[in-house]
Amino acid sequence: MIKLVAFLGNYGREYEKTRHNVSWFFEDSLAFASRLSWQNKFKGEIATLTPQELAQWACDTKICSKKDGSPVLVPEEAPAHIYFLKPLTYMNLSGESIIEVANFYKIKPEEILVIHDELELAFGFVSLKWSGGLGGHNGLRSTKQVLGTPDFWRIRFGIGRPANDKIGIADYVLSRFTADEEEKLIQVFAQSSLLLVKLLLSKEPEKMIQGWGKKNLLLEKS
Repeated sequence: MIKLVAFLGNYGREYEKTRHNVSWFFEDSLAFASRLSWQNKFKGEIATLTPQELAQWACDTKICSKKDGSPVLVPEEAPAHIYFLKPLTYMNLSGESIIEVANFYKIKPEEILVIHDELELAFGFVSLKWSGGLGGHNGLRSTKQVLGTPDFWRIRFGIGRPANDKIGIADYVLSRFTADEEEKLIQVFAQSSLLLVKLLLSKEPEKMIQGWGKKNLLLEKS
């Protein structure tokens, strides 16, 4: 099961709500985000909660619950704690923060989930992925380098490529979402919260890839 969730982004007010920081934008939108107590450690900000707390909060906020309103079941195999991490090293050195947490808490690569932006997915698409290529993403490259393997989980938020060929990739990913895109992200994030909760409470996350391998959430009902 997943023990560490790393939200990749760039630290600093000038990077807030930029395309490259979509995972931090997503974290801020989580219904239980305000209940997370962040500490500056491991070259980043880290927070923790138990799977039982996650299940109860998911039920309280109606993200995910049984038909009778009770919390979803927590598998016996669930870890004692789930760690949430926002590296403060800047994107291209994200792995330095991730490996410090993994080493300290003895977390294996296959127990790590990295949430990041994805140029190769159109805006509105979300993808659950296991291992595979890096797509030129500096944060993923850094993570693979320190872990020594690409075998970790990813949730990818599509940001698409710039419509204008004159706009460089670096400038594009560091640009802010438009007002219209921010409005649509509300729908994308609401449904992605369900994915995250189910993934963290699943003892067989690979079974979720079929339904979430590449999903256009702008075509789904909120």
